[in-house]
Amino acid sequence: MSNIVAIAQKELKSYFASPIAYIVIGMFALLYGYFYIAILAYFIRQSLQMSEFGGQGAQALNVNQALIRPLLQNVTILVLFVMPMVTMRTYAEEKRSGTIELLLTSPLTDFQIILGKFLGAMALYGIMLLVSMIHLGILFLYGRPEWKPLISAYLGLLLLGGCFISVGLFISSLTKNQIVAGMATFAVFLFLWVITWIGGFSGPTVDQLTNYLSIINHYDDFGKGVIDTTHVIYYVSFITFGLFLTAKSVDSERWRS
Repeated sequence: MSNIVAIAQKELKSYFASPIAYIVIGMFALLYGYFYIAILAYFIRQSLQMSEFGGQGAQALNVNQALIRPLLQNVTILVLFVMPMVTMRTYAEEKRSGTIELLLTSPLTDFQIILGKFLGAMALYGIMLLVSMIHLGILFLYGRPEWKPLISAYLGLLLLGGCFISVGLFISSLTKNQIVAGMATFAVFLFLWVITWIGGFSGPTVDQLTNYLSIINHYDDFGKGVIDTTHVIYYVSFITFGLFLTAKSVDSERWRS
């Protein structure tokens, strides 16, 4: 376990030793802040309109449903764009710099290496989510949002991010070019995002299958405050399968080196 933690710490430090962490967190914070202000302004405008027509304004609107839920739904879009930047260097940079041979010949198992890199990327992703909590903390100062649906939504975001990272690790292990890894990862993410479009005109059986495979459809219930074991199993299985593919790719690299 100590080896896994050491690798995770090394990965996290390597992100901040280069501009990647600052660019990713900065982009995330900037775009998230824009979404926050835009949705908050719309929420306030709706409240004022309801007050003018004799309603109770903000009290008549549910803060979680009308503000927090669409805000965190937009976070999933940000994850789609920024996560390839996080995972593209994990193995590709090791191959490019030639340190992959040192890593594979060290007294570490493939499981320790992969899980360490996965946790390092998850730690950076966790920092990004912590940035988003600052804005939501303001809502608790001036409003009365429910905290239980918020926990459910963030659990869904963590699982969603874990899926993206596991796939990104696998794709990064296939090439030494970070740009190729990043673009290929984004393409796979986007396909998993819009896969339901195929089922829309392919019949009920294919539609049911694509709805289950869609990585974003399983997040909807988390955003509503519902933790369904079906969705949890899907995400955990997805992460496990992605790490399994990464292990097979790393194992083949070990034999080649």
